[in-house]
Amino acid sequence: MSKQYNVAIVGTGAVGTTLIEILEERNFPVNNLKLLATKRSAGKTFTFCGENIVVEETTPKSFNNVDIVLFAGGRASKLFGREAVKRGAVVIDNSSAFRLDPEVPLIVPEVNPEDIKWHRGIIANPNCSTIQMVVALKPLYDAAGIKRIVISTYQAVSGAGKEAMDELEEQTRAILEGKEITPKVFPYQIAFNVIPHIDVFLEKNYTKEEMKMVNETKKMFHDENIRITATTVRIPVFRSHAEAINIETDKKITDEEARALLSSAPGVVVVDDPANLKYPMPVDASNSDQVFVGRIREDISHPRGLWLWVVADQLRKGAATNAVQIAELLIKN
Repeated sequence: MSKQYNVAIVGTGAVGTTLIEILEERNFPVNNLKLLATKRSAGKTFTFCGENIVVEETTPKSFNNVDIVLFAGGRASKLFGREAVKRGAVVIDNSSAFRLDPEVPLIVPEVNPEDIKWHRGIIANPNCSTIQMVVALKPLYDAAGIKRIVISTYQAVSGAGKEAMDELEEQTRAILEGKEITPKVFPYQIAFNVIPHIDVFLEKNYTKEEMKMVNETKKMFHDENIRITATTVRIPVFRSHAEAINIETDKKITDEEARALLSSAPGVVVVDDPANLKYPMPVDASNSDQVFVGRIREDISHPRGLWLWVVADQLRKGAATNAVQIAELLIKN
């Protein structure tokens, strides 16, 4: 019988509940599953493999006899992450708390699995929009090198949590019924609208979300010389982020070569048949663990330029699935 592990999930929002589903779907070797959250959420019940599990309030003692802790994001990572490590657990964290810490590996298993070997108890899960981008770019980076990345994202409201998904649904119903709305999660109306702003603004009017893509990509590719610029946009879609990505490679790569490389890349599905209007869309990627790539074409404005259109489910590959894949990589090593 293979070894089984005591696992804890901290957080029971959109990512936390998806983590529960994926652990079951992928038959992760769980001996005991503990669900932890704030005092407000304690007492709720979730089902895992036919068993009802009651959510407990998170305290330092919660991590006793736990092997792997999956933090679903939020403040809990800073409050309890290092405490969980002190008590013998390995932490896989979905928040931004440790992503740029030089002593914490930032991992997408299809991109830099080797980095798991130097973890010191905490492993960071990248930002959702970064994950799908690097999965699509890694085979091209390995084959031709990448000098520059220009990316525009079209991000689903799921990236802002369950409350944001609820707000989109409520606003859509209200507007169709002719009622007034009052934005709560987002600064402006999100239904039937596009908001070119995700997270807080930083230096030079880039947002935190945009700089996550810049810094996290450089860290995972171990390449500080890549020039990266991003614009991140929130759109009225429930699940799955889309991205328009333009890259400048070190050496020329044709669209046919790129298509062939991506077709054989782990975790990637190529949907690219313009003549028959075949390309990835959020409705196709939702509830999938794959990264879908289409609109692969050579950039007519640059001899070594290439365009890609990339779509993936933010709650799954962009968060929960990638975290569970890291846990699988961890026990394999």
